[in-house]
Amino acid sequence: MKRILTSLFVGLSIVVLFTACKTNANTFKGKTAIPESVGISSDSLVAATHRLHKHVDEGKLPGTFARVIKDGKVIYDDRYGQIDMANQKPTQNNSLYRIFSMTKPITAVAIMTLYDQGKLNLDDKVSQYIPEFAQTQVYKKVDGKHSTAPQKNEMTIRHLLTHTSGIPYGWGRSYTDSIYNVKQFMVQEWTIGEMTKDLATVPLKYQPGTKYDYGLGVDVAGYIVEVVSGKTLDQYFKSVIFDPLRMDDTSFFVPEEKKDRMAVIYTHNEAGDLMVADNRLTKGINEPPKLLLGGAGLVSSLGDYEKFCRMLLNKGELNGKRVLSEKAAQLMMTNQFGPDVPTRPNMGHGLSGVVKLDNGEYSWGGAASTNFWINPTQNLIVICYTQLLSAKTNYATEFKAAVDRAIINKTN
Repeated sequence: MKRILTSLFVGLSIVVLFTACKTNANTFKGKTAIPESVGISSDSLVAATHRLHKHVDEGKLPGTFARVIKDGKVIYDDRYGQIDMANQKPTQNNSLYRIFSMTKPITAVAIMTLYDQGKLNLDDKVSQYIPEFAQTQVYKKVDGKHSTAPQKNEMTIRHLLTHTSGIPYGWGRSYTDSIYNVKQFMVQEWTIGEMTKDLATVPLKYQPGTKYDYGLGVDVAGYIVEVVSGKTLDQYFKSVIFDPLRMDDTSFFVPEEKKDRMAVIYTHNEAGDLMVADNRLTKGINEPPKLLLGGAGLVSSLGDYEKFCRMLLNKGELNGKRVLSEKAAQLMMTNQFGPDVPTRPNMGHGLSGVVKLDNGEYSWGGAASTNFWINPTQNLIVICYTQLLSAKTNYATEFKAAVDRAIINKTN
């Protein structure tokens, strides 16, 4: 009944949203705004809210949390549904989520802080920091038999951060994928250094720099952060990124005092109904993990990730704290694909994120249906959170498209 009433009165949602903005923007006091004041239609946002809530009302999602920042001001802030359906815990401003692959841009920023310090370059060979990769071979088939060949152009840090290294996740059907499936790198009880050195013994799926294939390359980059900095990845993240940005709820685990804020991860059963996910990757967040996955390991709040996005949009600085140089921030969000990498029209890849070539929009998502977009042309940030594995809904991209349509005076 509560959801039905909410849907019936969705026309009042903009008023509620403005109130929520003023309540939740503690870090950015005075930086909230009526949508029209920054060139966005309130009516369009009301319609977008109705569609967003419908995913929850129809049982496709447990709950949603969406925030829109335009010209530095929060102009939309909506929480709906629950983070724990069995215990009827509502979605809250401080709810915690597994962000999975939204960890990747954070690892890329860590690499770029070392770039700013003059300790590495994007075109440095990976073997300069992890010698085992100097001998890594590339898979090839010769006369119908499995074989290997040397790397023609040795793998670089740029390859790792653009998924052109030849290191996959193991989701395909190639010979290399089959080895990854057997080894199950991401769920072993070992350190990232031990995992990375074992990765180096497996033939690459293809020659570095020749093809995009989503994989564990960013996790290898995370180990390079450890090698160069002399700190574990969690320590480096905290001292160089999280503490300066006051991302106090972002970590590789959830301490006891925060457990009640943690969102449950759901999936769909064969009938399409929500059920609690039982997946190996959903475990191990109650204590510091041995394996620090720079490609998938973090828990965070939406508010914390907003600070991260604001820093990137603001060319590496937030609230007087500079995390990246302007040059490093620009490299993060511009196309880094080599000329020989096939790609879709208008689509490139920055460092650990997709880039639209026409407007420079930088974006990425996580396996449990968290998503963010940073559009420097429109000075716009959109963040959408829920917790759903193997999603059968495109709630976030649908909402983002609605926000784009709501822009009254479009620059691009």
